Amino acid sequence: MLDSRLNISSFDPVILLGVVAFFSLLIALPISFWSVAGSSNSSKARFLVAVANLLLTTQLILRWWQSGHFPISNLYESLCFLTWGCSLTQLFVERAWRSPIVSAVATPISLLSIGFASFVLPENLQSSAPLVPALRSSWLVMHVSVIMCSYAALLIGSILSFGVFLVDSNKQFNIRNSSIGSGLFRQSSKLYLNESNENLNSIQPVEFTNAEQLDSLSYRSITAGFLLLTVGLISGAVWANEAWGSWWSWDPKETWALICWLVYAAYLHTRLTKGWEGKKPALVAIAGFFVIIVCYIGVNLLGVGLHSYGWFFDT
Repeated sequence: MLDSRLNISSFDPVILLGVVAFFSLLIALPISFWSVAGSSNSSKARFLVAVANLLLTTQLILRWWQSGHFPISNLYESLCFLTWGCSLTQLFVERAWRSPIVSAVATPISLLSIGFASFVLPENLQSSAPLVPALRSSWLVMHVSVIMCSYAALLIGSILSFGVFLVDSNKQFNIRNSSIGSGLFRQSSKLYLNESNENLNSIQPVEFTNAEQLDSLSYRSITAGFLLLTVGLISGAVWANEAWGSWWSWDPKETWALICWLVYAAYLHTRLTKGWEGKKPALVAIAGFFVIIVCYIGVNLLGVGLHSYGWFFDT
């Protein structure tokens, strides 16, 4: 299987770029794990992820130029775009916190996505296909790109939430990341032991634990993804009304996208109003992760509804 894919990719630069991006991420993953184990810098892994993102950018532009339309006509292009969005989100997160933990937790998502696209999908879903008349609209770029970027941000945010369970599990959360983000200062309990009362209300800078950092970054990523998902759903409703004369048809993809929106709305609600942090909202985010998988992969592969690529039943 792998040999045949590599032979095919030698004749198609788009497929070849996807395969090279896969191997770049494949090399980055063990480097990330090694950096976590040795508590060293993850600059090499970050560089490889950046290379993969650049390769995917080139791939999508090339496919756009070849096909003459936005590269989202089949599941292969969609997965490549999702991988591009996940790797770009990962790079933004690592810019905020340069820790190998981020790369070790987030890289598998991009690796599995581009690996599935490059080595599992049948050839007919990898080649470019003309758009159906309903998709020949300027709304295609607006709606699909925003939705895919929202999925990328939500997936990365959810997997970072899962990382909260893996690191510093025995340490208690001492900060609030719910509504106003996390600061860099915390009141020191040692000051209460000071005989002088003049410094009683002083604060001092502290280092957050790994779990606290992951919790904060997860919250920020999910917030961005939720806003993008909201815009994507609204633009999709407008486009559907223009294309099919109905704002909402309860198509399976639409229904699961709404469920996804409700799950992450519940996540933000618990943080903003209930003050949840750490493992409690992480459980909601993990549930959202599986809802996205069903919404994006499950509905597409089952071949039902207006949004499906129909791999199992329409090959």
